Amino acid sequence: MYDQELLKDMLFDVIEAVEKVQKRCSCVKSSDDFLKDEDSQILLDSICMQLIAIGQGIKDIDKLTNKMLFLNYPQIPWKSIAGIRDILSHNYFDLNAQTVFGVCEENIKKLKDTLVDINKTL
Repeated sequence: MYDQELLKDMLFDVIEAVEKVQKRCSCVKSSDDFLKDEDSQILLDSICMQLIAIGQGIKDIDKLTNKMLFLNYPQIPWKSIAGIRDILSHNYFDLNAQTVFGVCEENIKKLKDTLVDINKTL
C-alpha cells in the first residue's frame, strides 16, 4: 500500500497547477494569442511551466501508487499527460503554441474534474 497523506498532498499540488493553467488560459481565445507580444509569450511560458509540473506530478503519483490508481480512470490519457512534461522539458525550443492551446482548451477541465473525483475517494 502507499502513503495516503502523501498521495493527497501530491494530488493537491497537481490540482493547484491545473487551476493555475485554467486561470491563465481564461483570456486566451486562440493559439495566436500566445504570440501577439512579449507578455503573451511570457503567459505561454508560465502555462508551459505548470504543464511540466502537472506531468511530473502525474508521473510521481503513478510511481507512488505502483501504477494502479490511474487504471481506475481510463477516460484520461495519463501517459500523454506525463509525456507532455518530457516534450516541453526536452524540446522547449520547438514549443508549439497551438499544441499548448489545444491541451488547455480540450483537456484541462476534464483532468481537473477527474483529479478532484480521485481526491474525494481517498
